[in-house]
Amino acid sequence: MSVLLPNMADFDTIYELEEEEEEESEPVVRSQQLPRPRDAPDPVAVRGAGHITVFGLSNKFDTEFPSVLTGKVAPEEFKTSISRVNACLRKNLPVNVKWLLCGCLCCCCTLGCSLWPVVCLNKRTRRSIQKLLEWENNRLYHKLGLHWKLSKRKCETSNMMEYFAQSQEGK
Repeated sequence: MSVLLPNMADFDTIYELEEEEEEESEPVVRSQQLPRPRDAPDPVAVRGAGHITVFGLSNKFDTEFPSVLTGKVAPEEFKTSISRVNACLRKNLPVNVKWLLCGCLCCCCTLGCSLWPVVCLNKRTRRSIQKLLEWENNRLYHKLGLHWKLSKRKCETSNMMEYFAQSQEGK
């Protein structure tokens, strides 16, 4: 077996490359002429419909079937998925509200540290909803070309932030 080694005498030599004249045979494509990618459809948003909101997370989501999803998913499947999310919220949010009230009462004495349990419980509730949505995606929605996730956006009526369930196509 032989190994070819480069000539070490030419190792440090710098060669000038001759520039070839480019022929104008191929037309130059301008950025305006490039084909546009297919416009992605707007995501479907299911907003919170409850009367209690703790750190942007409402106590329930609207179970009304969005007309945009017609033909993509059965209304019964959609309602079942949102009902599972609402059951998770119904289980966790009352505890968060109690800790929030307790934390607000003791806030001055604890220099704000009494609000940490509420922050942690809210984060745990968000994670459990995200895991539930991921389970729903793997069970049904990815097969249909949809992807549900929990997203955050600015409220329409104030500067506060709110969480909402969002579905996008093609994920």
